[in-house]
Amino acid sequence: MIRLRRASLPPDTSARLATYTEEIEQTAETDRKATAAALWAHTTVRRRVRDGLLSTLADMAPGHQRCMYCGDSQGTDIDHFEPKSLAPVRTFEWLNHLLACAYCNSNQKRNAFPRSEEDGGPLLLDPTLQEPLDHLRLILPVGTYRGLTPQGDACIAVFGLNARGVLVDGRRTAYETAKESVELWRIATDRGRDDKAAKIVRVAWNRPLADVLAAMFHQADHRAADLLFAGEEETLGLLRDRALRAAFLSRA
Repeated sequence: MIRLRRASLPPDTSARLATYTEEIEQTAETDRKATAAALWAHTTVRRRVRDGLLSTLADMAPGHQRCMYCGDSQGTDIDHFEPKSLAPVRTFEWLNHLLACAYCNSNQKRNAFPRSEEDGGPLLLDPTLQEPLDHLRLILPVGTYRGLTPQGDACIAVFGLNARGVLVDGRRTAYETAKESVELWRIATDRGRDDKAAKIVRVAWNRPLADVLAAMFHQADHRAADLLFAGEEETLGLLRDRALRAAFLSRA
């Protein structure tokens, strides 16, 4: 999971979302859940809003339309961050929509939406509002996450970030590939191949599991970086290189 910027919707899609939200708000509170579910499932309604939502979410997503939660599979579903069964008025709210893969949406998250016992706030992270790296630390050589906050712990549990072997194995591979990318960037730059260096950066961020690359740069700047990269001093030196950081992080 990496930090994402929320984009603006096409005006016609935004207007239609507002119309459907108003229709739900005008319904008796006891009927709002059923009204929201019926509207969202209605063929005509979905046809009017789905393309605008999906295309905008796809542009926001990491890599080539990757899931905003796991970062691995293709994002095919419009996920309601706060489930429509719990917050029917937010069913058509743009700020409540994220792009998810079918597995994260239907098998993992479903209607789960844990809240803090202290203040009732949501424990799941919305990557368009929060920096996931403040809540999750990736143990790079191992490929598993450690929660730094209750929000991080909740995301690990709800999305199965450590329980899904394919994700853990994929992150380990992504780590090796990312290390190669920064090494190749250094070689290309030293040879004056700025065009090739730029392509290396672009390809690195467009791969699945870009959260690994983001974690590498984040941890290289951590006060305990020497411990986090023990035995990988060459990689740490590259990640600390100002020119390399500027080239890669400008694309993040």
